[in-house]
Amino acid sequence: MSENMIPTSGAFGVDRIHRLPVRVYYEDTDFSGVVYHARYLHFFERGRTDSLRCLGVSHTELATQADPLALAVRRMNVEFVRAAKVDDALVVETIYRPQQGARLMLDQVLRRDGEIIATAAVQAVCMDPSGCAKRPPKSMAQAWLPYVMAEN
Repeated sequence: MSENMIPTSGAFGVDRIHRLPVRVYYEDTDFSGVVYHARYLHFFERGRTDSLRCLGVSHTELATQADPLALAVRRMNVEFVRAAKVDDALVVETIYRPQQGARLMLDQVLRRDGEIIATAAVQAVCMDPSGCAKRPPKSMAQAWLPYVMAEN
């Protein structure tokens, strides 16, 4: 095995949507082989984290900068459309929406072969170690801006 192997962080398409392929493992499912509802949140989290990584924003760097910050989900509205199953190859799509102060707005779609499995409307917030909301650093906002899509 190559020492240079690193996990993929997915990629942004020309349509400004970040896509991250994920696989459903047995550990993600209940006894029937259907994905347990809480695991969808894990897939969405990976999509958000890796989309930020593609923008050059890492949670580690945010936490260790001079004015440390963290991102936390403030609100998430999830709609479960179809069941995902063990061994499914899924794609997490992350769509950036206009920032609102300290709030970062995203839409996410989980697909299997183009078919929608679940959707999430996400509101995340930047906050300092004491839990106070803070605007994201300028560098983060600037990296985010080219990928922002207006609401439909």
